[in-house]
This record gives sequence, C-alpha cells and structure tokens, in this order.
Amino acid sequence: MEPARITIFAGHYGSGKTTAAVNYALSLARVRQNVALCDMDIVNPYFRTADFAGILAQGGVELISSPYANTNVELYLPPVEALRAFDDPRLTSVIDLGGDDCGALAIGRYASRLQGRGDVALWMVVNPYRPLTRDIAGLRAIRGEIEAAARLRFTGIVNNTNLGGVTTAEDIASHFVLVRELSDTLELPVVMTCVKAGIALDVPPELGERFDVECYGNRFGV
Repeated sequence: MEPARITIFAGHYGSGKTTAAVNYALSLARVRQNVALCDMDIVNPYFRTADFAGILAQGGVELISSPYANTNVELYLPPVEALRAFDDPRLTSVIDLGGDDCGALAIGRYASRLQGRGDVALWMVVNPYRPLTRDIAGLRAIRGEIEAAARLRFTGIVNNTNLGGVTTAEDIASHFVLVRELSDTLELPVVMTCVKAGIALDVPPELGERFDVECYGNRFGV
C-alpha cells in the first residue's frame, strides 16, 4: 500500500490514535525522508505526541506540536505550523487528532484545504475493548460524529484491538469477526491490524497488513 502524503488518525477516546500515529510515522521515516508528525489533539493535554519527542527525533521524524505541549499552559488550539503539514509537498505528514467529534473539529477548520484531494487518508482507529465502541451501532455513531465535525469522510479502518500492555494474541483475534463486520457495514477497508511487537499472530488478509506496534512507555491503547 502506497502511503498517502497526509494520513490522519482519528477515533474514539482511548482507541490508540497517538500510539498508532507515532509508530506509523516512525515506520514511514525508515523508508522516506521528510516525515512529520503533527499533534492536533486539542482535547487531551495529558497524553501528547510531544511525550515522544526524543523517540521521534531519533527516528528521523519531525514533530509539529504546540510550543505549550507538556507545560502548565494549554491553548486547546492546533499548532500554528499545522499548515505546513497540509501544504508543504515535500512533507509526508501524519496527523494525530483528539478523540471523537470534539477532537475532529481541529481538522474541520482546515477541511477546505483537504477536500477532494487524492493524497489524503482519514483512518478510523478502532479498539472494541473501549466503552461505546464495543458493537457496530456504537462504532457507526462515532464514525458519523467524527466525519460531521471533520467535514471529511473516512477512507479506511485501523484495527487496534488491545488491552494495553497485557494484550495477548487471543485478545486481538477474538474481535476479528466484529472488525470484519464493521468493514462490511461501513464499506471501508481495514488498512492495518496493530499487533504488539513480539506477539505471534497471523492476521487475515481482509483485516489489512499486520502492523507491529512498539508500546513506548507501556502505552498501547491511548
């Protein structure tokens, strides 16, 4: 799968958007130059991509975030340099949004720059172990709320089924049927299934590529 120039990770609170986005940006930087991770989480000041600044720098990923991230000052606004992530053709950009429709408003203000472009992917990160997203009805509701706020349509699903640092292969496999049903119901492909590095698990082809995730700081589902 050829990566989009701009890939946006969105989903329910605690679905694992930030961990998935960090790992994805680092994976891109292994094969591409000029990869940037843009923190557009205006909802959660306590868990930010800025927490991974050292890991990202070491992996060759530029971090675009608020200068006030991880300080006592919170301005609940996207970083000023976010426009570079959208407009600079030299960058391969990964965007980490805040949870649910409130978080998606951050990208909605820039929707006119993104609508109708063929180089933008909006991925719905799904963890069926989280409250409100344990069934198709809940997942469909979250999808509708985020798309309305973002003024963009999802293009794929990231299966991030997990129970944090204690996740086993059985925990992930137990929700394969639900994720397949979600893909069929929403008519969206599963672009990847996140698997904690070191877990032995075969991922069915219809659930996308297996994507090994490092649990930095023992965080997997945030």
